Amino acid sequence: MGVPDSEQRTPFYGVLMIIAALAAAIVVSYYGPAWLRVTVYIVAVPVVAVGFVFTLRDYSR
Repeated sequence: MGVPDSEQRTPFYGVLMIIAALAAAIVVSYYGPAWLRVTVYIVAVPVVAVGFVFTLRDYSR
């Protein structure tokens, strides 16, 4: 028995979520009004948290 495909892709999706959130935060820190920066930072925090959980989730039982 192996790990299903969807479970093998979950860490990859987590890494993509982290990279996307960090990239968005970097972009708005250079180009963007203050209200957009704050909004992106607020959204980036939970996205990084969920991406972190996806990346480090343990499927061994």
